[in-house]
Amino acid sequence: MKSKKMKSEGTVAPTLEDVAREAGLSPMTVSRALNNPKIVRPMTVARVMLAVEKTGYIPNMLAGGLASRRSKLIAVVVPQINNNMFVDTIQAISDTLAQRGYHMLLCVGGYDSDGEAALVATLLSRKPDGIVLTGIHHAPALKKRLINAALPVVEIWDLTPTPIDMLVGFSHEKVGRLSARYLLGKGYRRFGLLWTADQRALIRKQGVVDMLQSHVGCWFVEVKVGLPATMRLGRDGMQALLARAPELDAIICSSDTLAQGAILEAQSQGISVPQQLAVMGFGDLDFAACHLPSITTVAIDRWRLGQEAATMLADKIEGMTLSEPLRDLGFWLCERQSA
Repeated sequence: MKSKKMKSEGTVAPTLEDVAREAGLSPMTVSRALNNPKIVRPMTVARVMLAVEKTGYIPNMLAGGLASRRSKLIAVVVPQINNNMFVDTIQAISDTLAQRGYHMLLCVGGYDSDGEAALVATLLSRKPDGIVLTGIHHAPALKKRLINAALPVVEIWDLTPTPIDMLVGFSHEKVGRLSARYLLGKGYRRFGLLWTADQRALIRKQGVVDMLQSHVGCWFVEVKVGLPATMRLGRDGMQALLARAPELDAIICSSDTLAQGAILEAQSQGISVPQQLAVMGFGDLDFAACHLPSITTVAIDRWRLGQEAATMLADKIEGMTLSEPLRDLGFWLCERQSA
């Protein structure tokens, strides 16, 4: 009687036996209905699920007796959740995984490789079926841990011929080169670079710099801003660039968000975009096409990136053979009014 009182007061979590008692079934039948419902009659499964709902029982998905030994949990590590660049990709991963019967555990790793390594170590103790990592620049200890865990891993938003396991992304260096080549082709020669300091953005910037330095008569100045990129930082960065070099004729930004702020700051100073100053972004975020002026940028299929990553991961978890573990989704130029 004492144990029943404790349960009614909510001090003891309901057990499998409680569910069996509520359903009027044996614990073995309840276990089968929860862990392998395909071999149990639908009416019995429904009876068990009703008892689960009434008792508030939480199945232990990591129990050693599970037929599949799977947690049905996928850990997705992104540097930020307040960055619009990742929103579509995260949603696509979640939706695609849900269709395959998996659940997404979203984690914020920041831009510090040691912090990411510590987070992943904690995640591995939760026994996920797979992990999605953002980028390819990880601490050596993290790579070693994942390889030893023999866990399916997909890296996204970057490109390398030597991923940890699988990869879906694009070349940030080539994005930078395309941006600079486009503006050079338009006749611009005096550049301002407005950039955040994350690893992938810096690779894009190096692509820009390589192109500019190969053209005689070009020069550039740069301003670094903090993370995450915001419209306010875009305005502040543009103000700093114009104070250093008021004769600039083109600005390349590491994101559309910074480009939006840069345009607003230019307009507030009476500088016409693009008549007096061209501004270019990156990412083709939702507002870029409808901004005034609309923002010239480089687009990535962020939704497809998430779909591909989730599909590759689920396929490998389920034992399917992947024809290509490395997928370059590419990118394209969106020529609009700002440049």
